[in-house]
Order: sequence, then structure tokens, then C-alpha cells
Amino acid sequence: MDGKIRFAPSPTGYLHEGHLLSALYVWAAARKWNLQIHLRIEDHDQSRARPEYIESIYEDLKWFGFRFDSDSIQSKHPERFEEALQKLQSQGLVYPCYCSRKQLEAENPKNSTGEVIYQGKCRQQANPEAMSDQPHCLRVSIPNKVVHWHDKFLGDFDENPQQQCGDFPIRDRDGQWTYQFAVCVDDIDEGITHVVRGEDIRNSTARQIALMRLLGRDVPPIYLHHPLIVDAAGKKLSKRERAHSLRQDRDAGVSAEKLLGRVCYRASLVAQDTSLSLEEAISVVAGKL
Repeated sequence: MDGKIRFAPSPTGYLHEGHLLSALYVWAAARKWNLQIHLRIEDHDQSRARPEYIESIYEDLKWFGFRFDSDSIQSKHPERFEEALQKLQSQGLVYPCYCSRKQLEAENPKNSTGEVIYQGKCRQQANPEAMSDQPHCLRVSIPNKVVHWHDKFLGDFDENPQQQCGDFPIRDRDGQWTYQFAVCVDDIDEGITHVVRGEDIRNSTARQIALMRLLGRDVPPIYLHHPLIVDAAGKKLSKRERAHSLRQDRDAGVSAEKLLGRVCYRASLVAQDTSLSLEEAISVVAGKL
């Protein structure tokens, strides 16, 4: 099997153990399926992205010994997103939404995860060609259609994005590209054939496949969503929650091998908390794929 896989951290904080686990899955998949590895810095959220976090991603990966074939930074190619937006607009699929967060919460039902299922209020009422200066996001009209897709870990899924979330934003009220839009555009333009990421992103898959089809990619990537490392309260590790960073351990004198072994142990990939080389850790994960 040949193709390209990506590791795509966001520079909104320092990498933590959850990122290290995801990197191990990406590099293990690349080895097992003979894939090129692309490092993508997903800095679409310019309100939280910081240059020092971008630099730290490169430094941390180098310290562990991860090597990649190519790299990119989202903010370096704005024309890519503008062209994709124009493509959707030319099909009449984009409209402004003036609903505030408070309105969205009050006027729409929610799915089982607590996410708002947008009912299309502004699509039904607004003229896409007559946007006012009032704050608004841009939403994309998604077909009311079931998306069939397969996860190499979790099996088959039949999901309808209209029932999951409804039309979703592709540019937010601050003028920033959203995650859902930016990742689809990049996966298309960068020729990504395999997506390996944490299972917390699984719910995004059907809507991303639907959006990629609207942008002209009929055959989606091959997906694998891996289990997460959680904290003592059972929550996933998060930069927003100030998860302990890898460089904090590094600065405290913890070796890369110790961290690799700890992550594999916390992810139930090995039976004991012991040091592992990068080669050993990747081999352990590859054996689970």
C-alpha cells in the first residue's frame, strides 16, 4: 500500500502525552502501509496559535527522533482556502449565519454529545449575496444524506451530518477558517490518503467526507481512530485544560525512552511502565494495527 499520512498538531500549546501517542500511531501506520509522512501545523485558530508553539513542535519531534518527508503550515497558504470557498460559493452552497452562540443554544436541538444540530434558520431566511456588517459566520449547506465510511479500528459507520450537526461553519465570526473546513481543504490539496487520529475526532469524519465531496474529492481517505490516554478523572488530555507537557518532563530530566514507554503503558499497549526506544514503541503500536 502506498500513499501519504499526516501528523497534524495545532500550535495552541505544548505537545503532551496524547500527541505522543497519536504520533506513534501515525508513524506505525506509515511503516506498516508504506506511507510518506507529512507534518502539518494546523494554525487556523490564529487567536490561540503562537510561534513558540510551532517551534516547539519541531523541536519535540526531533528530540524523540521522529522523521517526516514533508511539512506545511496552514497559515502560509491562504489562497488555498479562498479558492475552496469560491468553489463552494459558485455552487450556491455557502451562506452567512448571524445567530449568536446564545441563539444557537436556545433555538436548536443537541445531539448525544451535546453538540448543537443547526436547523438552518439563516439558510432559510438570508440572501447569501446580501451580507450585512453584522457579525456572522459562513456555513456550508450539507446534503441530507447518509455517509457510509469504514474505520480500520472501529468498523463501519452510517452517519448523516445533517442529523449530527446540520450545516456547519467553514469560517467563524472572527474571519478565521474553521477546523472542519481547513482540514478538508488541506487533505485534498496535500494528497492525504490515510488519516490516523484520536477517537475524539471520529464524529467529525462523516461531515468531512461530505464536505470533501462538495469540493470535488469523491474517494475519501482511509481512516483509523485510535483510543485516547485519559487523566485521573477520565477526561482526554487537553491543552485547554493545561495538560502536563512533554517538555516539562524533558526539562525535568526525563528521557525520551522513559516517556515513550510511559505513553505505551498508559495506552495499554504494553504490560509494564518501562523505557522503550522509538523503534520499539513504533513496533509495539504497529503490532496493534
